[in-house]
Amino acid sequence: MHLMLLGSMLGLALLLAGCASSPRPDRQPAFRTLSENQSSDIAIHALGLVGTPYRYGGNTPESGFDCSGLIGYVYKASAGVAPPRTVAQLVDFGGSIDASEARTGDLVIFGGSRPFHAGIFVGEGRFVHAPSTGGRVRLDRLNNPYWQRQGQAFRRP
Repeated sequence: MHLMLLGSMLGLALLLAGCASSPRPDRQPAFRTLSENQSSDIAIHALGLVGTPYRYGGNTPESGFDCSGLIGYVYKASAGVAPPRTVAQLVDFGGSIDASEARTGDLVIFGGSRPFHAGIFVGEGRFVHAPSTGGRVRLDRLNNPYWQRQGQAFRRP
């Protein structure tokens, strides 16, 4: 009897340990593709945060935002999706799309093979981003000479 109880407890402990383990780093969390309505909500929400102060590591309107913190906050609040926290990780988030296919709510990542910045595409060649220390969340154009030189990649979750 004690042996059966011990075996059951061991099995339960192994099951719970499996639930608490970290996901394999080579696997991305599965989620459904965002609908056009969710993508539109993401863009609208991002536009509503224009003017929020920049803060390195910030991820709320109260604390301020860095670029990936802004993306994470907007995606979570507008679509219930939690993107990776760093720009380097965002390059594998969702699927790669051509710039000509970009729609509101898609991500734009700058820096080519060494990504350093990201924003939320809001249509008509514009994106919302948290640019730098001392700055504020703002709306910029992709055809701005500075951003054109940075190597732009688009991702659609």
